[in-house]
Amino acid sequence: MLGAFVNIFKIPDLRNKILFTIGLLCIYRVGYHIPVPAYDHADISKATQNRDTESPIGRVTEYLQMFSGGRMDRSSIFGLGIMPYISASIILMLCGEIFPALKKLKQEGQAGYRKIQEYTRYLTVPLCILQAWMMLRVMSQYAFAGMTGRAILVGVIAMTAGTIFLMWLGEQIDQFGIGNGISLIIMAGIISRMPWAVKFVWDNAEFTAGASAGSYGPGTILFLIVAFVFVIAGSILITQGQRRIPIQQAKQMRGHKMYGGQRHYLPLRVNHGGVMPIIFASSFMMFPMLLVDYVGRIPGLSDSGILMKIAGAFRSDAYVYNIVFIAMIYLFAYFWTTVQFQPKDMAKNLRDHGSFIPGLRPGHRTAEYLETVMIRITYYGAAFLALISVVPSLVSQLMGVDYRVANFLGGTGLLIVVSVSLDLVQKIEANLVMRNYEGFIESGRIKGAYA
Repeated sequence: MLGAFVNIFKIPDLRNKILFTIGLLCIYRVGYHIPVPAYDHADISKATQNRDTESPIGRVTEYLQMFSGGRMDRSSIFGLGIMPYISASIILMLCGEIFPALKKLKQEGQAGYRKIQEYTRYLTVPLCILQAWMMLRVMSQYAFAGMTGRAILVGVIAMTAGTIFLMWLGEQIDQFGIGNGISLIIMAGIISRMPWAVKFVWDNAEFTAGASAGSYGPGTILFLIVAFVFVIAGSILITQGQRRIPIQQAKQMRGHKMYGGQRHYLPLRVNHGGVMPIIFASSFMMFPMLLVDYVGRIPGLSDSGILMKIAGAFRSDAYVYNIVFIAMIYLFAYFWTTVQFQPKDMAKNLRDHGSFIPGLRPGHRTAEYLETVMIRITYYGAAFLALISVVPSLVSQLMGVDYRVANFLGGTGLLIVVSVSLDLVQKIEANLVMRNYEGFIESGRIKGAYA
C-alpha cells in the first residue's frame, strides 16, 4: 500500500489532480472562517455554545451543521454549505419521475444531463435565498443596533454567493481534479468536526478507575475507539455489498464465426438508496417538534399537557421517536429504490442487447424477478441504515457520551464519509492501474461505493 502512495506522486497528471483538489478544499475551509457582515459574532458564539441541542431549532441547526461543515457560531458566508444544491438536485430527481419532459431529458445522455445540471443551478439560487433568510431571521437579534433589515439583506446576498461559489468549486473538482466535487466538499465539512470531538474527549478524560460523572474513563475511551473501527468496517461491508444476478449473453453467428455466449453478472447493491433514506427520514422527523414548538408559542397552549407529552415522545432519546424513525427509514428506503431502480427498463435493455437471466424469459418475467430480488435485499439494506442511525443515540444514553461525539459512530455523516472515501480511492486506483502501476491491495481492485 505504501508503494501505491509513492506511485501516486510519480504520475504528473494524477499528482496535479490530487493537489488541485486539495487546494480547492483548502479554499473552502478558509472561506468558512469569513463571517457574515453586520452581526455580533461574539454574542452568536456565546448563545450557540449554551443552546439546547434537543430543542427543535437546536436539532435543525445540528442537522444543517453536518452539511455546512462546522458550527453555526461562526455564521460564515459558507454557513449554508452545499445543502441548497443538494436539495435542488433531489427535487429535480423526483420531478423527473413525474414530469415527462424531465424524464425525456434524463434519457438523452450527456446533453440531457447538462441541461438538468443547468436547471439545478437555477433552482439552487431561490433555495439559497429562502434558507439564508430563515437562518438570518433566527440570528437577527444579534445584528448591530439599527441594522437588522440591512444585515439580513447583506447576509442573504453573502450566503447565497458563498453557496454558489461552493457549487462552482465542486464543478471545478469534477472537471480538473479527482473525485466527486460536491461529495468531497460535504465530506470535508464532516471531517472538519472530528478534531473538535477528539479534543472534547481528551479534555474530559480521566485515566483512573471510577471516573466522575461527565468524564470519560479508560473503558469508555477504549469502547469509543473499538466501536468507531467496527462501525466503519461494517459500513464499508454493507456499502460494497452486492447481490450478483447471473447474466448469459446469447450466441450469434456472423459469417463463419460464433460471437457472444459470455457469462457475466448484474450487480444489485444491498444499500441501493445510499444515505438518502436517512436524510429524508431525519428531515421529516423534525416537523413534529417544530410544529409543537410553534403551537406552544400560542398564548394559553404553552402549558398544555398534551403538547408536553408529544414533545417528550419525539425527543431523540425517546422510544417513540426511535421507533417512528426506523419506520420512516424503511419507508423511504423502499421509496428511493422505487424511484432509482427501474426493473422494466433494465429488463428491456438486457433483451435489446441479447442477454438474459438463465431460466427466465426476457421481458416481463425478468422484470418481475429483478423487482422481487431488489425488494428482498432492500429490506436488509434498510435494516442496516436503521441500525447505523440509532447507534449514536444508544451510545449517548447507555455510555453517557456527548451526542456530538457519539454521532461519529453512525448516522448520515459516517455513511457519507465512507461512501465518498471508497469512491475517491477507487478512482485513484483506476488511474494507477491504467498506467500499469499496482493498486492499493495486491489481492484485487478496490470497489467504489458506486461501482
